[in-house]
Amino acid sequence: MWGRLLIVICLMVPAAVRAEGVLVLGDSISAAYGIDESEGWVQLLRQRLETQCSGLPVVNASVSGDTSDGGRVRLPALLERHQPDTVVIELGGNDGLRGLPPQRLADNLGTMIRLSREAGADPVLLGMRIPPNYGRAYTERFEQAFRDAADRGDVPLLPFLLDGVVEAGQLQNDGIHPTAAAQPTLLDNAWPVIEPALPARCH
Repeated sequence: MWGRLLIVICLMVPAAVRAEGVLVLGDSISAAYGIDESEGWVQLLRQRLETQCSGLPVVNASVSGDTSDGGRVRLPALLERHQPDTVVIELGGNDGLRGLPPQRLADNLGTMIRLSREAGADPVLLGMRIPPNYGRAYTERFEQAFRDAADRGDVPLLPFLLDGVVEAGQLQNDGIHPTAAAQPTLLDNAWPVIEPALPARCH
């Protein structure tokens, strides 16, 4: 009797399957700071995938003010919970604004890349730049941190997510965060590195 009951229970519990989806781990740029979340580039990504890859979830785990330290700490639980196929890492801007060591940024990015791969996900890296008033030496080392992490982890890198946004004057009054009008540009910038890392059924 108990044996038959155990079989019935097992049949009622679905087999564990790997979830599909995109996890965006970012800071205020991806959290749509200062604008409605529905206008942010991550929401625009979700809308694009609805037509290209119906049913693919996009989890926005971005937190305004987060650094690469915070992302490294938060990522393991996010990977376990969501089991994504693709991890978009958009962190580092706040490291630069706070003058944190670029080597620590490179190490944290490298750890997040490794953790994503170990969880079976394909990571991609969205880079950032900081204002030149931080000094040439620091800004060069900061940008090099993204290249080093991408090279060592062999992952696609977008050097500057805000490319074209600053030139178009599409920044909020703080001079840091992009406006709602800039969000389609952010998606267009990120798409070439994200699209190849999507699940095979999306291609």
